Amino acid sequence: MPDPTQPSSTPDFLQHDRPPVPDIIVPRGILPFHLADKPVRGRLVRLGPLADALLTRHENHPAVTRLAGEALALTAGLAGALKFKGSFSLQAKGDGPVSMLLADCTEAGALRGYARADMAALTKLLAKDPVGDAAALLGRGYLAFTADQGPDMDRYQGIVEIHGLTLAAMTGHYFETSEQLRAHVRLACDRTEAGWRASALIIEKVAGQGGIGPEMDDAAQEEAWRTALALIGTLTDAELLDDALPSQTLLHRLFHLEGLEVDRPRPLSYGCRCSRSRLAGVLSRFGQDDLDHMAQEDGAITMTCEFCNLDFRFDRMEIQGSGTAG
Repeated sequence: MPDPTQPSSTPDFLQHDRPPVPDIIVPRGILPFHLADKPVRGRLVRLGPLADALLTRHENHPAVTRLAGEALALTAGLAGALKFKGSFSLQAKGDGPVSMLLADCTEAGALRGYARADMAALTKLLAKDPVGDAAALLGRGYLAFTADQGPDMDRYQGIVEIHGLTLAAMTGHYFETSEQLRAHVRLACDRTEAGWRASALIIEKVAGQGGIGPEMDDAAQEEAWRTALALIGTLTDAELLDDALPSQTLLHRLFHLEGLEVDRPRPLSYGCRCSRSRLAGVLSRFGQDDLDHMAQEDGAITMTCEFCNLDFRFDRMEIQGSGTAG
């Protein structure tokens, strides 16, 4: 089978084949749940081997990889709430060593992401601060959450200033200030004996009525919410990242006395959606002078997919361009 990253006799716009990337599906990647008769619902995300497949596409420092893994798990968890065909994305841009952090996930669970880091700035930071929390890595900037409902619908985007030491705290700040939603986010990512693993646990406080159980007064709702938070506080990163501990068992440990009810799990998969035709379309929008500048000595133009880190080569003479200078 021909390599779709290389030129061939087939016109570029017809080449939609999946590039040579891992074919990984985690059938129970997202496990939604709620607590019966209580104003608490949530989603447990565990990427399993998918985390390693996504994170090892780039040779980043472990601190950057850890942040990217948290972003992937978080985005998968937020996408798990989508009620439409589309995608959910997280983007963080700042003036720190990690200038760009991006992850997105479709309603079907196709997940991808990457982090762009300045190695010189990162080395300088870690010499002073070996931990390298998210606030230090990202610096001052913004965090954007975008729900894309397809070409026929308007995109919804919420943007908030980066605030908090961790990505979980930043997300909590977003929910509090932009969505007026009480939510709690727990994230974990680390390299284990089985490779990189990443997980997210997201809970939300919903109304104490509306079909989830008998109406509760404000005091009872608040007590149920505080109890859920206290129980999550007992959770360890090791538990979140343990492949041998099934998600349902983990939730049972936390909430079996609180009326745990588990909903239908949702799959996650390796979701880079790059293709030769897509990148050829991008190139066709450049002017002729820009394309000439991109071309190497052998007359080829190389475009690298930021997500899967694959190089696609195009013959300069076969790219028509927009006909105008850039």
